[in-house]
Amino acid sequence: MPPLRSLLAVPVSLALLAPAASPAPAAPAVDALLPLLVTRGGAPAAALLASEESGLRYAHAGPGIGRADHFRAGSVTKTFIAVVVLQLADEGRLSLSDTVEEHLPGLVRGAGNDGRALTLRSLLTHTSGLPDFAADTRGTLPVTPLQAVRIALTHPPAERGRFLYSNTNYVLLGLVVEQVAGRSYADETEHRVIAPLGLTGTSFPGSRTSLPRPHGRSYAADGTDVTLLDPRVAGAAGEVVSTLADLDRFYSALLGGRLLPPHRLREMLDTRTAHGSYGMGLFPVTLPCGTTVWGHNGRISGSYVRTAATVDGRRVLTFRVNTDAIADPGLEPALLAAEFCPRTR
Repeated sequence: MPPLRSLLAVPVSLALLAPAASPAPAAPAVDALLPLLVTRGGAPAAALLASEESGLRYAHAGPGIGRADHFRAGSVTKTFIAVVVLQLADEGRLSLSDTVEEHLPGLVRGAGNDGRALTLRSLLTHTSGLPDFAADTRGTLPVTPLQAVRIALTHPPAERGRFLYSNTNYVLLGLVVEQVAGRSYADETEHRVIAPLGLTGTSFPGSRTSLPRPHGRSYAADGTDVTLLDPRVAGAAGEVVSTLADLDRFYSALLGGRLLPPHRLREMLDTRTAHGSYGMGLFPVTLPCGTTVWGHNGRISGSYVRTAATVDGRRVLTFRVNTDAIADPGLEPALLAAEFCPRTR
């Protein structure tokens, strides 16, 4: 860690919920680490919101970023889509053992890919072997869901049953939701998740290139302003726009059992299909202190976000930067350990 004077060179704002008469507590370690996302991570600005039983704690580093800002949450979208699919499964409207062919007949064929051999479970757990369309579009080319699938199917599949993260899996799940529910994955997620939880800052923008207000600016790795972005570059794999507070609330509600019955939540957290790497729209990380946190990250042009929570949803941390990536890959695990490991707090 750099000397304290280096950390103080980056403005940090903390909002702590504490009685007015009490002396201000010392900033937790994670808040002290946050400025490193700017000084070492190369981000123009960073922010976090931690949700604990004692209340909410906000911190930011760098200019032009705010607590209530809307931002693109990228692959965090996958958790929302997985919840909807699992709810439909619990209602008997689909089964995770259904093949892709049963819901989308004839769509997944080409270069050795075959929807008749792929289950919805394999899509949810990224074990289908389907190629990632985003490897071709590089997250910059707006495409329809059908175009995304066709791009992926120009490549041969990887070994089926092996974990291979592919955005194509969740684009297909979005199409399955539409086929089963009779309306778009965006509308179905709004109905089942966003409205019931009161996530007023969360939306699926479709083809709308602007962000809701308030929002800051978003920058590509080369410094280009990419605040305006067509969300069809990601679709059901990464379209969602949200806020720090909404993502904390969503993951707390999910892991706290408010969105799925216990047996479906256990199914979502079961990583055996993906050999320990991934559940369904969630993945675990075991920290040095032995604590395992669950959540997802999201990367899309101009934004990187990470949400992690204890398995009971009682403690949640969401942090974000307003650029594509964090230059120092060690900072993310350090932030998680600082928040969730008692000895480092």
